[in-house]
Amino acid sequence: MRRSGRSCHQKRARAQAQLHNLEACAANPHSFVFTRGCAGQNIRQLTLDMRRVMEPLTASRLQIRKKNSLKACVAVAGPLRVTHFLILSKTETSVYFKLMRLPGGPTLTFQVKKYSLVCDVVSSLRRHRMHEQQFAHPPLLVLNSFGPHGMQVKLMATMFQNLFPSINVHKVNLNTMKRCLLIDYNPDSQELDFRHYSIKVVPVGASYGMKKLLQEKFPSVSRLQDISELLATGAGLSEGEAEPDGDHNITELPQAIAGRGNMPAQQSAVRLTEIGPRMTLQLIKVQDGIGEGKVMFHSFVHKAEEELQAILEAKEKRLQLKAQRRAQQAQNQEQREAHREKSLEGMKKAQYGSMAPRRASLCLNEEFDDLDYDDLEDDDIECFCQAVSEAPSEDLFPEPAKCPGWKRQRPKELSWHRGRGRGRPQKRAA
Repeated sequence: MRRSGRSCHQKRARAQAQLHNLEACAANPHSFVFTRGCAGQNIRQLTLDMRRVMEPLTASRLQIRKKNSLKACVAVAGPLRVTHFLILSKTETSVYFKLMRLPGGPTLTFQVKKYSLVCDVVSSLRRHRMHEQQFAHPPLLVLNSFGPHGMQVKLMATMFQNLFPSINVHKVNLNTMKRCLLIDYNPDSQELDFRHYSIKVVPVGASYGMKKLLQEKFPSVSRLQDISELLATGAGLSEGEAEPDGDHNITELPQAIAGRGNMPAQQSAVRLTEIGPRMTLQLIKVQDGIGEGKVMFHSFVHKAEEELQAILEAKEKRLQLKAQRRAQQAQNQEQREAHREKSLEGMKKAQYGSMAPRRASLCLNEEFDDLDYDDLEDDDIECFCQAVSEAPSEDLFPEPAKCPGWKRQRPKELSWHRGRGRGRPQKRAA
């Protein structure tokens, strides 16, 4: 019998590694990116581009209908361990971008001054570098100029940092860093520049010909007499293929990185290629809750302490009135339920409890078992004599003392005709 290529130890190790990866992925922040309101085609495309930026820790194929409310989205996000909402909306005047932290806030509202889609950025480049393997890991976040400019700036930096998983610089694998997200804050204009780049690492200190040999696509050497011409002078290669490197992007690699010539303890250059999208954002306001709550910061509206105190008092009154209405509604519901039960009991008592003896003797067989014989009075014999003009027999109305189980006995003198009307008591022969 042929043995399997994997031993039990290998299978167990692989299962443990998969379980560890699932636990690590569950601990990372996840996000939903969607639009609200009547958004145009460009805003919907910008939403898809933002999902590419947030991959793989986002729902790439998320579908939100117009009838779905924000509360419904929050309720769904809880079991899925979603920690952030990125919402794009459009009005008649501008485009807005909201960043929400679940489940209790805060909510940051930005105005999108300018934006460019991925297709626009790629079409403007001479050579772009973008492939699917770059989106298998989250991007590297770089924040610039987020200094002591106010509490709102510090809150923005914290919110953007929590969008992506934290990095341990001692254990990080450099091969997982394929993209870079740069957010630059301008203190003068109070605007944010949102840029998305692709990272490429190439060795330095080699001629153009050697770099071409290190690439996967080998250059054409049909016009050369010897291979040394390619290595020494770089013949047949255009100067535009070389990118200027300097102290700003050359570093010593602490570990090996995928790519020919990128060895540890060697000098390599880090090059960035923009892949989009790009946005210019300005913070409008900061709210305490999810889409609603106390306004902690506003760029255009500034209120005095007295106005803020009056707003808080009015809000407290509204909350108290809301609680009182809910309590009153609950009390009214209890009263309605009690009244309904009481009405049903009265209806049953009126239907069966006070039924006349003659009517009780003429009811159908299905209703006979539901009769309550405790309500029969002493003048039943009198009523029978008036209706039949004849005295009843002794066994028709037995006394309770003489017949202990008289409630369960059915009168023998009654004949029942189902489907032919009500039965009448038969007359006894003289």
